[in-house]
Amino acid sequence: MPFRSDFLWGGATAANQYEGGVFEGGAGLSTADVMTNGSHTVRRQVTWKKEDGTCGSTPLCFGSPERHLPEGAVPCLIDDEKYYYPSHIASDFYHHWKEDIRLCAEEGFNCLRFSVKWSRLFPDGEEETANEEGVRFYREIFKECRKYGIEPVVTLLHYENPLAFAQKYNGWADRRLVNAYVRYAETCFREFRGLVKYYLTFNEINCIEHAPFVTAALIHGDEQNCASAVFHQFLASSLTVKKAHESYPELKIGMMLAYGPVYAYTADPADQLLVQQAMNQTLFYSDVQMLGRYPDYKLKEYERAGITIPAKDGDFELLRDYPCDFLSFSCYGSHVMTCHEENTEQGEGNGGAQAHMVRNPYLKTNAWGWATDPQCLRITLNTLYDRYHCELFCVENGIGWNDVLEENTVHDDYRIDYMRANIASMKDAVELDGIPLMGYLYWGCVDMVSNGEGEMAKRYGQIYVDADNYGKGSFQRLLKDSYFWYRKCIQSNGEDLD
Repeated sequence: MPFRSDFLWGGATAANQYEGGVFEGGAGLSTADVMTNGSHTVRRQVTWKKEDGTCGSTPLCFGSPERHLPEGAVPCLIDDEKYYYPSHIASDFYHHWKEDIRLCAEEGFNCLRFSVKWSRLFPDGEEETANEEGVRFYREIFKECRKYGIEPVVTLLHYENPLAFAQKYNGWADRRLVNAYVRYAETCFREFRGLVKYYLTFNEINCIEHAPFVTAALIHGDEQNCASAVFHQFLASSLTVKKAHESYPELKIGMMLAYGPVYAYTADPADQLLVQQAMNQTLFYSDVQMLGRYPDYKLKEYERAGITIPAKDGDFELLRDYPCDFLSFSCYGSHVMTCHEENTEQGEGNGGAQAHMVRNPYLKTNAWGWATDPQCLRITLNTLYDRYHCELFCVENGIGWNDVLEENTVHDDYRIDYMRANIASMKDAVELDGIPLMGYLYWGCVDMVSNGEGEMAKRYGQIYVDADNYGKGSFQRLLKDSYFWYRKCIQSNGEDLD
């Protein structure tokens, strides 16, 4: 069977990488707004200040081993020209949203993924009433999508929290964020009713272990605080599902997992066990959000580490009774792990270098070490469906490249090759294996600031944005070769991959 007739084809974005307009429309600051730019060799920083006036920055971002700000440091903006905050302008979607949605519609999209910036609706995260200017901004965006027959998919929390939560509470380690989140989610359900059907609760929820500040506003991200934070996010997700099912039954609420197959480098059983343990660390999150319970392997791990789950009466029943309606995921490629690292080349891939991770000698990589795996989506879809037997939705898949603009376009054959291989892999999972797949959203359909590096030079889009790493440029939108290839693919419902 081919892709179903209502298959969702489109692209995906995130407010902190795309939206800009940070000081407009009554918005408050988010945690992403105090993260500086970086590069492939320089880590992004979180800027801070102490009561005595001391200022500084700490790399609490992806790829950094740092887990804490200095004692007494509060994350904030610093008025110093050596710091540049890329989220403040990003791709300037705030002023280009009509143009971008039109270009996506002309590409054939019937689906677009956005995230709502929580602090644009509730500047400090906890106000009793929402900022009407922020509500109006997103409502007009979703109306514009509907005008073109585009289904919006909304991520409620995508790598940015109201900054006040980090400053006052150490983020999601504090249970007070649970009720604040549910109030925010219900506001979205109410204000965007009839415009938005699909919501995702937490973007790549399993990445809290790699970047506690980015994902959960933790300025002290030790193991106990991370465990508490993710439990509170699980609880918020279940309460959000409960609210939707009881009051907005037309809505579908999904979870979102960062996933990529992990292969053993050798046939050594130690490598097989290493891979199994790595996969458990990822699938723990979907086990809770889709199956409604903490798996035994995670409970034993917590027991050995002396970590406690800050549960109250009735909490585990909520997790059990209100799992998510579908599982969405990002998948950019695969990883290889081994206990025998001495004679191998270290790999990076999506998420940066990790212990025991090595380069796959059978795959081609880009300048950032990301490998194109022609089978990764088929393997991913089969793995997730075999475990959860639910509808799946690929909401991120893409490749970053240092695109070169030539005569107002980009000849990005490398991106087309990547998309062709991944869509073909996905197609095999649907046609040959019978996997129920809702749709495919290419990550970064319009050029955005990269999350890991905080730079524009690492471009994912099929639509070029004329801006550099410091927000300088005309912000003109230009169409790459991949734009026209993807349009042809969509028009054929995935049949034409030439």
